[in-house]
Amino acid sequence: MNRRLVVYNVGQIIKLIGVLMILPMIVSLCYGETRCVVSFAIVIAFSLALGFTATIVFKPDKKNLYAREGFATVALSWIILSLIGCLPFLITREIPNFFDAFFETVSGFTTTGSSILTDVESMSHGLLFWRSFTHWIGGMGVIVLIMAILPSESGRSMHIMRAEMPGPVVGKLVPKIRDTAKILYIIYFVLTVVEMIFLLIGGMPLFDSAVHALGTAGTGGFGIKADSLSGYSPYLQWVITAFMLIFGINFNIYYFLLLRKFSTALKNTELWVFIGTVLVSSGIITYSIYPLYNNFGDSVRHAVFQVATIMSTTGYSSTDFNLWPELAKGVIFVLMFVGGCAGSTAGGLKLARVVLLVKIIKRDVKKLLHPRSMPTVKLDGKTVDAATLSGVTSYFAIYIFMMALVFFILSFEPFDFQTNITAAVSCFNNVGPGFGEIGPMSSFSKYSDFSKLILSFTMLFGRLEVYPLLLAFYPGTWAKK
Repeated sequence: MNRRLVVYNVGQIIKLIGVLMILPMIVSLCYGETRCVVSFAIVIAFSLALGFTATIVFKPDKKNLYAREGFATVALSWIILSLIGCLPFLITREIPNFFDAFFETVSGFTTTGSSILTDVESMSHGLLFWRSFTHWIGGMGVIVLIMAILPSESGRSMHIMRAEMPGPVVGKLVPKIRDTAKILYIIYFVLTVVEMIFLLIGGMPLFDSAVHALGTAGTGGFGIKADSLSGYSPYLQWVITAFMLIFGINFNIYYFLLLRKFSTALKNTELWVFIGTVLVSSGIITYSIYPLYNNFGDSVRHAVFQVATIMSTTGYSSTDFNLWPELAKGVIFVLMFVGGCAGSTAGGLKLARVVLLVKIIKRDVKKLLHPRSMPTVKLDGKTVDAATLSGVTSYFAIYIFMMALVFFILSFEPFDFQTNITAAVSCFNNVGPGFGEIGPMSSFSKYSDFSKLILSFTMLFGRLEVYPLLLAFYPGTWAKK
């Protein structure tokens, strides 16, 4: 383990977060929020001092980055980012409790959107902007951002991208990994700006448009109103619905479309499964909730919105789906597990894994019926290698185990079954709201500090898909040889 390289890389990340905090500080300046300006200034100075110290003192002689350094860098960076990111909340005393501030910040960076705030509308503009900006930073990955803007010092940066980017397989769009990171962030930035323009056209105020565009792009979902998006017009809800779906799709597809490789983009199995799941789920929910609204247009709008927000794991809400019939709630609960596409900013198990798991079951059934046959698993016309299939099945096993463990820990809280189970599922899949006491119009504030800490690390485990954090806490990872 090249420990100096890990500390050096983490130092680069700390410097970056200090620079990025300048933007919410400017927002605070625009609204005359002196206390917030001071708090951001303190954290910026601290971050830059700490980051420069780490990169100067621990500058490594060897900069070859291997798998263990990549996983350790990613895991430590996300924990330290969350600790530094919660400081403005603590310094301003707008969230005075450390566990609450840490939970809120982790929820932001992991793009979960679960909140402990009970009166979000009383918060300052600077901190509201920072909350949503953490979604945007964490959506594509802060370390991928570093690779996009800083010269690559290692030919093995793919280890970092594999550790941070969600999904069963991460590949290069172009030969150089730095250029891949640039392409992803350019697409990400342009789509964010386009959404913001559409929101402005619909009459949404500039500040509201900015924070909702950031929250949608990162599929995070921190709202700035107590009723999330239910108070906005149907046009604005449809715009956000469309972009939640857009950001839930693999970004590689947009790259192929830009290159006019339409056949390559449209042959993507996961894309069609995503579209089909959205259509079927929306149809079932529309049928289920129609008696509540007695209006087909409103029923479709709310159904598609909630399917989009749950599948993309954004977490916004256009209505309180906690009050919907059991059939509609059942569909939403299943979608909490599924999530969006691999290579998107969405969380969840990922549709690519779901498709591969179904194909693995189909293959095993064929082998039982025809023991001498050697059936293969194919995706998009290509045979999937055994290592990827093994990775999918092992991840699914640990995925279920982790959620069961978190649910067991939460069972000591004085809440009902649906509250605790959806808290575990929602946090691990980075969805946001759940049912019962943590519904879309409620918060996680009633949980104990210990449970909030557990749920904070649950969100981190879910966002990084378990292994980076497991390896970071495994003593053998840090051995010199």
